[in-house]
Amino acid sequence: MTIPINFTTTTGRFNLPLLFAAQAQKEVYVNEALAIVDSLLHCAIEGIGATPPTTPVSGTNWLVAAGGSGVWAGQDGQIASYQEDNCIFIAPRDGVSVLNRATGQQIHYYGGWQTPAIPAAPTGGTIVDTQARTAITSLITALQTAGVL
Repeated sequence: MTIPINFTTTTGRFNLPLLFAAQAQKEVYVNEALAIVDSLLHCAIEGIGATPPTTPVSGTNWLVAAGGSGVWAGQDGQIASYQEDNCIFIAPRDGVSVLNRATGQQIHYYGGWQTPAIPAAPTGGTIVDTQARTAITSLITALQTAGVL
């Protein structure tokens, strides 16, 4: 016989609200959980910023930059998700990946948001191989186009 799991009030990873027997207004908790799941499932952000958009569209996500202002104050590094004229803040956990629609780049969370740096094109040196430099520059451009860098 299996031992039943004793739940707290939320899930351990993303704090999704849990339901209990004879709980009043279950739809509120279910809708909140679905809104958070909707925000994180194949998450795409419109961009990174410290200032909330003036006219946010329902279903859009943003990554709050350091020094957030307005309703984003104190939410640095969190995902701000707009759902039906409400802003839900989701604290990222290791393993979360988002697509930055402004740049086409994937951003990963592992102890903090990780964005790959774009390497500089080769310069200098005593022997210049123009073909190698052209190939390296083409590789960097291809990786940027693919959203890797």
